[in-house]
Amino acid sequence: MPRPELAVGVGLRPGTTVDAILAAVRNAVGDRVIRCLATVERRVGEPGIRAAADRLGVELVGFTLTELEAVSVPNPSERVALAVGSASVAEAAAVLAGGGNLVIAKTVFAGVVIAAAELNS
Repeated sequence: MPRPELAVGVGLRPGTTVDAILAAVRNAVGDRVIRCLATVERRVGEPGIRAAADRLGVELVGFTLTELEAVSVPNPSERVALAVGSASVAEAAAVLAGGGNLVIAKTVFAGVVIAAAELNS
């Protein structure tokens, strides 16, 4: 039975490079099939994440703070809530984009936060 395809949530600071994002994604998900990257709406215009989605050949999806805040996640962060306005970006965005269960809890690699959820086909 093949492993489910993933929606990968990404939390990043402005100016994060495409190489840093791709390294974090691969570190977290390995060679699993990625169908989309997801993040907070205001980061969708960042060149690094746009280039990462292009290189992976996947859609880039953005969610509003209200949408992200409505998702219950296992690892909310008060620091992220103060900085961004939602206690979760990566985990909540992954769940919203995938529609399935969170299969990779948030992990930080070189300052980039990654989480992944199964795609609900």
